[in-house]
Amino acid sequence: MPEKKPKTAASKLERLGLRSDGDLVLHLPLRYEDETTLVGIHEAGFRGGDSAQVEGEVVSAEIQYRPRRQLVVTIADDGGQMTLRFLNFYGSQVKQFEPGRRVRARGEVRHGFFGAEMVHPAYKMVGADTPLPDTLTPVYPSGEGLSQTVLRNAIGSALKRVDLADTLPPALLAKLNLPAFGPAVKLLHNPPPEVSAAALAERSHPAWQRMKFDELLAQQLSMKRAQAARRTQSAPRLPVVGALSDGFRRSLPFALTGAQQRVLAEIGQNLAAPFPMQRLLQGDVGSGKTIVAALAAAQAIDSGHQAALMAPTEILAEQHFRRIAAWLAPLGVTVAWLVGSQKKKEKMAALAQIESGAAQLVIGTHALIQDEVLFARLGLVIVDEQHRFGVGQRLSLRNKGDAARLPHQLMMSATPIPRTLAMTYYADLDVSVIDELPPGRTPVVTRLIDSQRRDEVIERIHAAAREGRQAYWVCPLIEESEALQLQAATDAHALLVEALPDLNVGLVHGRLKTVDKQAVMESFASGQMHLLVATTVIEVGVDVPNASLMVIEHAERFGLSQLHQLRGRVGRGAAASVCLLMYQSPLGDTAKQRLKTMRETADGFEIARRDLEIRGPGEFLGERQSGVPMLRFADLETDQALVEQASALADELLARNTPQAAAIIEAHLARWLGGREDFLKV
Repeated sequence: MPEKKPKTAASKLERLGLRSDGDLVLHLPLRYEDETTLVGIHEAGFRGGDSAQVEGEVVSAEIQYRPRRQLVVTIADDGGQMTLRFLNFYGSQVKQFEPGRRVRARGEVRHGFFGAEMVHPAYKMVGADTPLPDTLTPVYPSGEGLSQTVLRNAIGSALKRVDLADTLPPALLAKLNLPAFGPAVKLLHNPPPEVSAAALAERSHPAWQRMKFDELLAQQLSMKRAQAARRTQSAPRLPVVGALSDGFRRSLPFALTGAQQRVLAEIGQNLAAPFPMQRLLQGDVGSGKTIVAALAAAQAIDSGHQAALMAPTEILAEQHFRRIAAWLAPLGVTVAWLVGSQKKKEKMAALAQIESGAAQLVIGTHALIQDEVLFARLGLVIVDEQHRFGVGQRLSLRNKGDAARLPHQLMMSATPIPRTLAMTYYADLDVSVIDELPPGRTPVVTRLIDSQRRDEVIERIHAAAREGRQAYWVCPLIEESEALQLQAATDAHALLVEALPDLNVGLVHGRLKTVDKQAVMESFASGQMHLLVATTVIEVGVDVPNASLMVIEHAERFGLSQLHQLRGRVGRGAAASVCLLMYQSPLGDTAKQRLKTMRETADGFEIARRDLEIRGPGEFLGERQSGVPMLRFADLETDQALVEQASALADELLARNTPQAAAIIEAHLARWLGGREDFLKV
């Protein structure tokens, strides 16, 4: 076996993404430590519970074994003695603490059995005249095996070499009330002691404001440029709203809402353009996004092209297939179905239809992006629950079009996106919002109930079934293991079958074969099944108007977005609907916040706003921005004003179209994104 080479400091820095001097300069501190002052050991002894920095000579150092192995060092100055205690240590450390050597230690002072002590203090060996630092000591985000000393030295060297010239002109900085870049970044790496520690910690200091603004401006410029660049690419014009579209609208047993009509007009205008549409369609649970997607597909088909709809799960893809095929097949449209679990013969037949153009609409899962899938004339790509797909997956489907002309792309999300998030991470997209629910939807009453009252919940299901209503029982989300989640569903099903012997209780989960899933869902949709026990595979797309009761077991384990999606499976008919969030006590603070939000509001946008507060943008976005640098410094909740300013300035600079504006844009993007801007162009 070849011997592993030791990792160099450069390779360790590279693992943190620090490849250039520019990267190092923008690797800003997480926090700061004050090493600029010393207190005497005697005075430090009165600071129990507080941090202090002391200096003294080593009196003794010994390894003790009671109550556990530890290194105990005694240091002293003119006023007293203190113990330094290390529970984890190396042999080399023992040698460092030779009696007579001088040590400077910083940590929390505690009162132990033998007087004042510090446990695992930060320390360094010093001489009698080693000066104290004159700036606060930065503590940087680090990685395995990369010490703060190495990071500080690397960043200090980079600051001397790199060009800190400002990318923004002085007049603009004055207008925005921002400090110059060079002094701001130097201050953050080496703040003098008089700088407000609170302003640094809260990132409200003007130097931090400059970094956050610059980061947001780079993101806005990059994404808006990506949007503009797409307008230089070719796409097939799909302007025809013809016989299929008209016949489809006439066949609908309901009128479209005003919001649906407005959004369709926006999409229709994009489809008629010669450059690719890149539009995000968002709307709350049950707002009617599927109808809009089907009408967009009808316009593509009317214009002589194929449309493809990709969904993240087979159950969701199948729901779309059944519903849309029921609408369009009677009007003469051939709808193909393509998923990974299909039998080879069915799959080969579908592939042949797609390649020949006989299939005008193709609905499926990730199977649509496999190499063997070839479209005759793909004009429109629809991606449902787009945040569950990575950038590469969405790009693969888009590339199934003609090499010279990209298909139009419509991305759908039932997870409404708060405005500041849309302005930053979705700045490259046109956004349409269906902000109106169809008439006839009944509000869902949400109640919290302790799992100790499970018997009452089961009786509630029994009563609903006697009244001719159906119910869902959603099993706990167990992130660690799909197998455990399946086990939880199987156990719940067995328990409910035993408790409700006169009811038809079904079970559906992700590992069921497609044909079995189909049979269970058909039985439930037709009303033959009273209760459906399920994992989160029913989170989106399932529409059974007669189901009016939803029980979510261990609701504290679910995120807000999932709880809202699941609740959206009921309230689709005329009957009063209830969602019972069954929880296990005691609840943590985050779980309490989530469940309180669910009880207080059914507004998806308000839920999304609170979800962003609880989780932060990284987790909220899922895989949407796979490969795109997340915001490291700006906070979308506290920095909304900066987001607005950065967006406005990006628009202004891009609109100027002058050599001076172009130079500002290039310099700014080079500093903040380097070679990573290409990630944003998908």
